[in-house]
Amino acid sequence: MAGTVTSRAQVAILSLDSILTKLEMNPGLLAYDAKISAQNAYATGAKSLPAPQISAGQFQTPYQLKPNTGSFMISAEQMFTNPGKLRAKQNYMNGLSKVTAEDKNYQKNQLVAQAKGYYYKMGIIAQKQDLLESTRGLLQYMLKSANIRLTYGKEKLNNIYKAQAELYELDNSQEQYNNDLRQQRILLNILMNRDKQVDFKVDTAFMVKDYETSVTDNSELSMRRSDIKGIDQNISLQALNAKMEYSKRKPDFGLQVGQMFSYGGMSNQYILMGSVTIPVFSWSSKEYKANLKGIGFDVERLKQQRSELINQAEGNLAGLRAAIKSKKALLKNYNRNIIPALQNNYKTSLLAYEQNTGEMQVVLDGLKALQMARIEALDRLGELLQLQVDYERENEKY
Repeated sequence: MAGTVTSRAQVAILSLDSILTKLEMNPGLLAYDAKISAQNAYATGAKSLPAPQISAGQFQTPYQLKPNTGSFMISAEQMFTNPGKLRAKQNYMNGLSKVTAEDKNYQKNQLVAQAKGYYYKMGIIAQKQDLLESTRGLLQYMLKSANIRLTYGKEKLNNIYKAQAELYELDNSQEQYNNDLRQQRILLNILMNRDKQVDFKVDTAFMVKDYETSVTDNSELSMRRSDIKGIDQNISLQALNAKMEYSKRKPDFGLQVGQMFSYGGMSNQYILMGSVTIPVFSWSSKEYKANLKGIGFDVERLKQQRSELINQAEGNLAGLRAAIKSKKALLKNYNRNIIPALQNNYKTSLLAYEQNTGEMQVVLDGLKALQMARIEALDRLGELLQLQVDYERENEKY
């Protein structure tokens, strides 16, 4: 229904799906995209070697102004990091963006839940406004009838004032609903990263789902929830971190080349030397051994955190299923029993009033009770839809 417009006000009616699609332009999600690109860019340089070092100067030359011994030397040095270290570092840095991607998915799930909540609130408010306009029409009809009766002495003036007050009260309620509607619209526009004052309407044909009969599957939950997948990626990242730390026990190699231009007619000389680091001695291996031990504790922490999240999600979903079932029972009672009974009460009192056997006050009370019950039913529907949003957020369904 995205893109359709009303013929009277020319205000776009946005479907929920179209709004969720526009969430991709949310600055928070775009920031994650930039971070992922940055981490991938950093990873491309993970295999780079240290910069070479070039030096030049006197070598074993006496302080006399015209030396006849010593040399002028030019040398170059290059350290070659062990290829195993470079691979381990690159694998670790490539793993960072995978964690960030799951963080983005988690944030997107939160934004989707917020958008659904705002959207459903707008729909409930729109239905309440329609209900008030229907009540307004009934009150205006009664006022017109009462004014005619007043001329024949068949109506009391205080009842007319009472009906007029009810109309003014509807104006206050409509203004409050208009304000609530504007606030929800602004919040949705913020999520879509567009002008806050853009006007639009929502589709009020809501779908109520039977989540109360669902069964939680831990394996599916683990595969669907981005926060749990993020922990899995973090555990994998720590494994790569451990490999990177363990690779520090591997030696690095160096090469030094030098050319000496001798003074005083002596022959030129050169230097060609290789070097190797020895990281296995106790004083040079303490750091990576301590880091490996710390990584092991971090992995255990992540595993416990993962179990806690799954346990918490199971509890939340069970509680939401129970709440959804209860809210549906309340809503069913309103629609099948309470509202029909109040409708009959109103129709009966209105019929009696039209036949001059009833009081206008009784009709007004019946109409107000019916309106309040319908608003209460819409409130329960809004609460049910919010529970549905919470359930979908826990299950990460969007």
